[in-house]
Amino acid sequence: MLFVNFGVLGPISAWSNDGESLSVGGPRQRCVLGTLLMERGKEVTVDRLIEYLWDDDPPRTARSVIQVQISHLRRSFPDVIKTTAGGYMAAVEADRVDLHRFRALVERAKAAGDPAEEAVLWDDALACWRGQPFSGTGSEHLWNAVARPLLEENWSAWTSWAQCAFALHRYTEIVTRVTPLVREDPMRERLQYFLIAALYRSGQRASALAVFQECREYLAEELGVDPSPEVMELHGQILRDTESHVGRLIGAVTPSGGETAPAEQPPVHEQRPRDFVSRNDLPRDIPDFTGRENDLDRLLALGTRDENRAEIAVVTGLGGAGKTTLAVHGAHRLADRFPDGLLFIDLYGYTVEHEPVIPAAALGSLLRAIGVQPDAIPESVEERAALWRASLTGRRVLIVLDNVANFAQISPLLAAAPGSFTIVTSRQDLPGLSGAQYISLGMLTEESSLRLFSTVLGQDRVDQEEPTARAVMRLCGGLPLALRIVAGRMLSRPRWTFEHVKQRLSEHHRMFRELRIEGHSVEAVFELSYQSLNEEQRRAFLILGVMIGGTVDLHGAAALLDCDPPEADDLLQELVSVCLFEEPSVDLYRFHDLLGSYAREKAATDLSPAEAEEARRRLADHYLDMANRAADMMGPRGHHYEIDRSSSSRYETTLTDHAQATAWFERHQDNLASAVDFYAGVGLDEQAWQLADSLWRHYANHGQTELMMSTQEKALAASRANGNVRGSAATLIGLGIAHCLAGRFSHSLDLLNEARELLETIDDERGKARVYSSLSMVYDRMGRFHEALSCIWKVFEYAVAAGDRSLEGVQRANLGAMYQVLGDYEKALELCESALKIKSEEGQYETSAQVLRVLGEVNSQLGNLDQAFSYLSEALKLAQLIGSQRDEFYIRNGMAVAQRRSGDIEAAIESHKAALQLGEEVGQHSADSEILSELGCAYAEYGDAAEARRIQEQALELARTRGERHVEGRALLRLGLLPEAVPHDDRVTYLASAAKLFADLGAPEAQEAQAELQKLV
Repeated sequence: MLFVNFGVLGPISAWSNDGESLSVGGPRQRCVLGTLLMERGKEVTVDRLIEYLWDDDPPRTARSVIQVQISHLRRSFPDVIKTTAGGYMAAVEADRVDLHRFRALVERAKAAGDPAEEAVLWDDALACWRGQPFSGTGSEHLWNAVARPLLEENWSAWTSWAQCAFALHRYTEIVTRVTPLVREDPMRERLQYFLIAALYRSGQRASALAVFQECREYLAEELGVDPSPEVMELHGQILRDTESHVGRLIGAVTPSGGETAPAEQPPVHEQRPRDFVSRNDLPRDIPDFTGRENDLDRLLALGTRDENRAEIAVVTGLGGAGKTTLAVHGAHRLADRFPDGLLFIDLYGYTVEHEPVIPAAALGSLLRAIGVQPDAIPESVEERAALWRASLTGRRVLIVLDNVANFAQISPLLAAAPGSFTIVTSRQDLPGLSGAQYISLGMLTEESSLRLFSTVLGQDRVDQEEPTARAVMRLCGGLPLALRIVAGRMLSRPRWTFEHVKQRLSEHHRMFRELRIEGHSVEAVFELSYQSLNEEQRRAFLILGVMIGGTVDLHGAAALLDCDPPEADDLLQELVSVCLFEEPSVDLYRFHDLLGSYAREKAATDLSPAEAEEARRRLADHYLDMANRAADMMGPRGHHYEIDRSSSSRYETTLTDHAQATAWFERHQDNLASAVDFYAGVGLDEQAWQLADSLWRHYANHGQTELMMSTQEKALAASRANGNVRGSAATLIGLGIAHCLAGRFSHSLDLLNEARELLETIDDERGKARVYSSLSMVYDRMGRFHEALSCIWKVFEYAVAAGDRSLEGVQRANLGAMYQVLGDYEKALELCESALKIKSEEGQYETSAQVLRVLGEVNSQLGNLDQAFSYLSEALKLAQLIGSQRDEFYIRNGMAVAQRRSGDIEAAIESHKAALQLGEEVGQHSADSEILSELGCAYAEYGDAAEARRIQEQALELARTRGERHVEGRALLRLGLLPEAVPHDDRVTYLASAAKLFADLGAPEAQEAQAELQKLV
């Protein structure tokens, strides 16, 4: 059964019980929905809705507009909106609306007798909030009357949580979570009190006094008053206290040493990525599918065959014939038969200004979609295709390959696993695709077209003018897209008759320059809808026609259209409602192929070149601004530069943490590459390299080496053409990293050294430090640990010389991790502990979970097990607090090794398995080979030699596949130490290989492997 959850404590939103976001329409529709949800179960009068929508100046048609919004909401959420005597009511359970769930949790927390239980309830209550309440409604009256008071409820909840957490001595958590809150609103004196007290109680007396001073100065400047007596009394107590309470701090810092704000909690359905079994990438299904019933039956029959084979259905037809609609609708109908995944990928085979997706890139996207980590994806198309087929073995998966250009484009993508079903849509017959079943879509018959109009407009409206309705269908040429445009326009214009539509179509009926359909012109249909737009809507349509990339979100459209987001949202929704624009997901828009061609042609004739160029520049500048903001959250930046935000700041999407930055990059990664193309094409080399520099880390982390290389190469060409030395060097660094990730280490070194030479000519010391940081990564991947160590020392020396304590702390941590690999445990401890000290001195209350993990692992290796467990437990709590699953499974693995060394083998095995399971749940497998090798050791000590061998062989194969040479050596050594399960000659081979590999790496395990080998020979 489908349940819908609603959110008003943030942007007005809705999502199904399986986590799928549902459209809530434009600002007016959101305002109506939010008001009804706020008064759940109670009547909201029409007059009150009008008051919220238009403040003090409603139009004469206000009541009609309300009725339209209610009608849209009822289609989207059946049985939710009820009509009452004077207005409307939302019939929805309280626990399905975040506001009412929040208030219920607050009441339970206030009544709780146990402080620990109360803290959990306060946490759950605060997790209901996702941002500013009732966002996206555009109603000033609603903001003042409803949202502002709700913010006070939120502040009150935070204060109660802080009081409860203080009673539980959770001082570090208070510091972490309250610090950004009081910076947002320094007048919250009660929260200021708890922050100062928590700092003081956790031993940070100086920091507590500094926060007090900031609070007093702010209140004096803004209000001319002192802090409250309670805060003043606390200040006096701190001054009188001469005892030292300094202790080791628990917290986290970003790789660059900056403070990390606590992550904004999303709805429950968004907190973890879905695993392989439940993944569903299908676009939204249309509720009024009609006209292709026979074709649908054929498609469903293919998808329900019981034959033990991989089925392929090819849906062909002209652009606009409804190929994608049929494929998606059929896939939704078949969802229950394919529990292991429903995947969708647009290959852009016939999309203007968008190159078709090459097989390598498509395979990369599909592999990541089913959970393969970017660093485990091979470079060649053949290897990717083999991995794709192997990954689907034993799975029942449905794949939609949309908009295919030719057979060569999809040949490597076709699933071979029995039980899989691939649906291909194309404008070609794709000769050479053996074993496929073809469904060719022609134009709709008049009867099918009549059913489509009846479904959308109602049977009565069609019956009244059936002969004229048939004439309109003939003018549309039976093209489903054209028919839907006409029907959508008539739906939004109830007074329009079919006779009126026929006249308008006839008046504007002319040849569509690039497309004929059996003598009928689709352009006439487009022209009809365009001419019926008002002046503002026409301008929006034309400017959208010149957008950069294939999609645009709300804020990008606002920049492109040069208006505020609420106004842009209204325009976009109006265009969507008449089928002139598509919304494939919430607040993400695109043109259909044919409409995109029409919009571009129309813009070329009706917009001046200057206006088109200015619009594209605004969008590109928006992407540059947002990419720079997002990149700041992804990790340390080698080059810092100021972005001119004068034309883009009001269009920004709020990004508060690493996860949101990653999601933004994923949504726009193709458009961002097109923006680099735009800048390079018009000679804006400075913007081109800055945007490319903001993108490289995301592309690298997500295996998008093709996009990474193309953007860097184009930016490099623009920089070189204009003699931009710093831009050339920055893009050479990006290219060097891209080639490193692709396994071309030698070429990577050449590029990085060229960048270093350029930076020396302009005396850019920070840039050279970035080069050395990148060189250390290449040397590490090549197994040249000592050269990697030398490069890190160079970065460290720069940080010290520049007085950059934050960067110095990061490099001390990096040095510690490298010395751990090389077996110099005392040096590793010294460096990691000094990194913690620097972070404490800098007042950074959050420290790195990675540093704590290294300290724990090194103490474990030295036999200091109590200290090891202390560090690792602290690291685990921190990783869970900041939501870092990647850190968590590395820490769990280290904890398991410490448990094994303490003699608790069974606990060690369970901890290793928990680490592997967590990696599987979050789709991160970068630590799998290391964890498997350690798990094999645990089974060996447990006495199960056969299982130990099986797991070590699995670890060895995985390490070799990924090129993880150090883990490969460990697996070889450990297989050589299994006399009960491995034959003597095989052990000799394993140990000899391990000894040579470790010797080549300069790793300390070389001596152990050689000694064990000597015992056998």
